[in-house]
Order: sequence, then C-alpha cells, then structure tokens
Amino acid sequence: MWEERYAKSDDYLFGTSPALFLEENPGWLKPGLRALCVADGEGRNSVHLAGRSLDVTGFDFSPTAVRRARELASARGVAPEFYVSDWDDWDWDGPAHDLVVAIFIQFAGPSQRGKQFADLKRAVKPGGILMLHGYRPEQVALGTGGPPFVENMYTDDILRKYFGNWHIERLASYERDVQEGRGHAGKSALIDLIARKPG
Repeated sequence: MWEERYAKSDDYLFGTSPALFLEENPGWLKPGLRALCVADGEGRNSVHLAGRSLDVTGFDFSPTAVRRARELASARGVAPEFYVSDWDDWDWDGPAHDLVVAIFIQFAGPSQRGKQFADLKRAVKPGGILMLHGYRPEQVALGTGGPPFVENMYTDDILRKYFGNWHIERLASYERDVQEGRGHAGKSALIDLIARKPG
C-alpha cells in the first residue's frame, strides 16, 4: 500500500520539513549521536537529524520513498544512510543507538504493538532515548491523517503500560493544526513520548 501511495505522485507526501515534534524538542538532538529513524518514509526526519550533525540511519519499506529521501538528503548536503527494509526484516539486534525516532508508525494494531515496541526498545542502547510521536484515538474523527482505526492510536495509558519501566522525560497529549504535505493536514490529536532506557 505504501509503495503505491508514494509512487502515484511526484511530490513529497508529507512534505520535506521535519515533524514539529523534533523541532520543538531539539535538546535531544545532540551532534555525534548515533540515531535511527524507523519507517521514515521520504526522509524528512532523518535529513533534519543529519542536518544537526547526528550520525543517522533511516529505513522504509517503500523504494520510492527511500529514493526521494536520498534526493532530499543530497539537496540539503547531508548523508544519512537509507535502506529499503520491511519492519520485520530490519536487524533490531544490530548495534544499538543513542536515539531512536519513531514518527507516525501507527500501521500496527494492538496485536502487533507489543512486538513493535519491543523492537524499538532493543534498538535503543542503555541510557539512550526513544522519541515517539503519533496520534490519539480522537484523530480518527478528525480525519486529517493516519489510519482510520481507533485501535491503532496511542493513549497515555498505553504508552505508560509499555514504557513505564523507562524514565519518561515527556508524555504529552494535545491538539494542533498540522500542515505536513498532503498526508497530514488540519487539526490533529497528537501524543508525544520521550523516554530514556534504563542503564
């Protein structure tokens, strides 16, 4: 589905600017950190991190999206490493990262959520940071982005359930007008998690 969605248009589906979540929490984006951007689409977030001098790896399932990510990085004069990979094919047990960034990854429903979050946890080194940004259940009624499945959305309770044994630096639910290409446009119900892995 995602490859078809990206391939049928020549523009950047979610724009070329990073998620505001990253711009509004810049203190975690420290030069030299080893960062992983998961399911990163057309690379807007990876390119932003690389522009702040992080050592960035990003992956996405869609070859079209990864091609555009490389083009965006070249245009911005940065060089993240981009890979075409399905979520399940990624090497989650490879070298751990100082920072893992997961933006709007709510393609996984409740039956897959535990594995998805476990994969993210494995990718963060002890003492490292996970930055997770997504939609709350109220988003489905707003219809301005994301899947039309309430069960895929996050709540404070869900995130505390899975990350309660980590040090939660930020957990915030809020609404705002989002303008991120054609894919995310309009009033949105959002949730942020920034959590530090024990150790």
